[in-house]
This record gives sequence, C-alpha cells and structure tokens, in this order.
Amino acid sequence: MIQLDKLEIRSFDIKNMTTRSLDDGSESTVVEGYASVFNSRTNIDGWYDEEIAPGAFSESLAKNKDVRCLFNHDWNYVLGRKSANTLIIEEDSRGLHFEVTLPNTTFANDLKESMSRGDINQCSFGFWVTAQEEDYSGDVPLIRITNVDLWEVSIVPLPAYEDTEASLRSNELTSSLATTNYALTQVND
Repeated sequence: MIQLDKLEIRSFDIKNMTTRSLDDGSESTVVEGYASVFNSRTNIDGWYDEEIAPGAFSESLAKNKDVRCLFNHDWNYVLGRKSANTLIIEEDSRGLHFEVTLPNTTFANDLKESMSRGDINQCSFGFWVTAQEEDYSGDVPLIRITNVDLWEVSIVPLPAYEDTEASLRSNELTSSLATTNYALTQVND
C-alpha cells in the first residue's frame, strides 16, 4: 500500500482566475497555472532553503501516472485527473503547468466562489523526492530538488512558495527528517 500521507508538499500563489465555454458549447470552470516554478527559493521551516530544478518533473510525467488535482491535498476532494482528461499537466521552461476543468460539485463550486473573491489563491503539489543536490557552503543550506515522483497538484489556502499563478476561465508539509538532520550536521561541522 502506498503511504500518500507521507508525501512532501510545496505551495505557490495563484494570480488570476477566469471561466470559459468548452468546445461543446457548455460552460465550465477551468483553473490554469503553475503548481511549481523552477529556481524559486523558499525556506523550509527555518532549516534550509529549497528550490525545484528544471526537469525535476519530466521523468515522473513520462511514466504517464494518473496524477490528480485536489483541493487542499485532500484525496476526498478530487477536482480533476489525468486519466479522465480533466487535468492537463506538463513541464515547460517555467515550471509545472496545469489546467483542470472543475466538476459541477458543491465543493468545486465553493472553491470557485472563494477563488473569485480572492480568498483562496494558491496552489501546491504533492511528491516524493527521488534526487536532490545539497549545498552547505552558505549561511543557510540549499537543497535543489532535481527529480520527483509527482502524485498530485492542489489548490490550497496557504503556500510555501510564492511564485505560482493560475487563472479561472469561463468560455501537510512533510519534510524529510533525514535531510534536515544531515543539513544540521553539515552546518555544525
């Protein structure tokens, strides 16, 4: 059994939101943006700085895993998924780009309203680190994540990173204790 509660998560801001009509004439709400922006540093719990390297998602995306878009990392609130073609996710030169067509459900409509008001405007992603580079030469250790196993992207109320954006259109942070302990021993040596 996969322990999804052990996933690491990182969050980013959503800047814009619009709605659009689909090709079949129906109106649907689509949220589009970046769940991760490359080379954007954030401090993780005061222990170290972290950034995501370009290419970090490419191996995971090439496996064609059925990634989901969730509300607030909650697997009970699925907003879209790759296998249903309601989530499009790709890595480009800027970061991890996504587009999700929201379902016509109570929780998705509540989310749409909160986003329209500006109350919720961030996104995030859940992953396992599979490769990283570590730099202890500065005052604060830097962890550069070079490869991840991606499980989900989420629309969330609180970010860790500040550089994402998304638009709505019509027409648990689990840090690695081993990495933290290693960083501390390197800084103290």
